[in-house]
Amino acid sequence: MHARPDTDEAALLARSQSGDVNAFNELVLRYQSSVYNVALRMLGDADLAADITQDTFLSAFRHLATFRGGTAFRSWLLRITTNLVYDHWRRQRRHPDESLEAARDEDDLQSPATLAQLASPTLEANPELYLLHQELQELIQRGLAELPPEQRLAVILCDIEGLPYEEIAAVTHTTLGTVRSRIARGRARLRTYLARYQELLPRQFRSP
Repeated sequence: MHARPDTDEAALLARSQSGDVNAFNELVLRYQSSVYNVALRMLGDADLAADITQDTFLSAFRHLATFRGGTAFRSWLLRITTNLVYDHWRRQRRHPDESLEAARDEDDLQSPATLAQLASPTLEANPELYLLHQELQELIQRGLAELPPEQRLAVILCDIEGLPYEEIAAVTHTTLGTVRSRIARGRARLRTYLARYQELLPRQFRSP
């Protein structure tokens, strides 16, 4: 079941749909971090991610009257974001239009918390740890860039943004089975990629 907006968000949405810019700005503040992070992880370019974030909210404001609350507002926003990302790729011809996924699913036993822990580790006030953190983030981004776009998006939404499978299905307009398949395959590919650079991984994530 898709998440419904809470009372406060529902009120902000109603005011926004009536043309209240201040109410819409409250929604922007609430969700701009998620929108930017998804764009950044998908594209690997901070400036481009910022442009996509701005375009997402401009598009959302223009089409706010079409939002009927059938899905969570966050899902609707992230759908706009991913459409803009795919539009950019089509213009740049960097990715094929057809799906790059294999037809068969496989089980995956990796904890969904693993990538989130790697992507947002706790840092101490230590320059050496900071540099290691930066290297790790660059490594994760390179690994994500190796994934087919559909798998990349599913892994980002699940393991970095923490969205439930039902919401990912709403964002991507796919079934729960497709979501599970993309996450399983994406995790497996990313785990294989990260295994080549175990010296950069925190000790608890290294293979024995």
